[in-house]
Amino acid sequence: MDNNFNSFDNLETSIRKSSVIQERINLVSTHMYKQFLEYQRSTMNAAETFVKITDNLQATVEYLKQSFAARGVATDNIYYECDEAKSVLILHILWHTISFTTRWNNQPQALYRGVEMPMISNRIIALKGNFNEIIKNVKEEDQLHAVLEQEVASLFIPAERGQNCIIKINHLGNKEFYINHMDAPREFLLKVIETICGGGVYHEELRQ
Repeated sequence: MDNNFNSFDNLETSIRKSSVIQERINLVSTHMYKQFLEYQRSTMNAAETFVKITDNLQATVEYLKQSFAARGVATDNIYYECDEAKSVLILHILWHTISFTTRWNNQPQALYRGVEMPMISNRIIALKGNFNEIIKNVKEEDQLHAVLEQEVASLFIPAERGQNCIIKINHLGNKEFYINHMDAPREFLLKVIETICGGGVYHEELRQ
């Protein structure tokens, strides 16, 4: 008789444990599914934005060539290139090289918002220099760090079209600029070009 009661108690305990596990796993899976949906939508938005950056890049290169040619400057070194995966754009403007990449958007990632909810978003990184040269001979796990060391600005693209994209520019203390999805490709491209080409290159000197 005791054995029957013990079996019943064990069964009841097992059911309670299973119920707790199921309830908590359901909460986790619901949370992850929400992140997954936002990640999918932000990835689609980012892909569209990158295509539009490419379109704007074509027009930008033509305007640059016209502007420099009118000043009697050779325009051979004004052009852009794109990798086969269409995840990297490299823009050459005379002595400047600027790269844009959508790589490392391989999982839901959020932009920290302080007191607000973190914003699940895709990220387009703009960096000074040739992307291919920067990651050359760098271990795959260290490539993102190498790229971020040369980062000039990033464009964070959320899942919702009604929510603004965010441009963060390094030399301005990561100051944020809010921009709608339609204008983001053009404005991001122009801000990066202005930031890099609007400055200059100093001579290297040994410091005493």
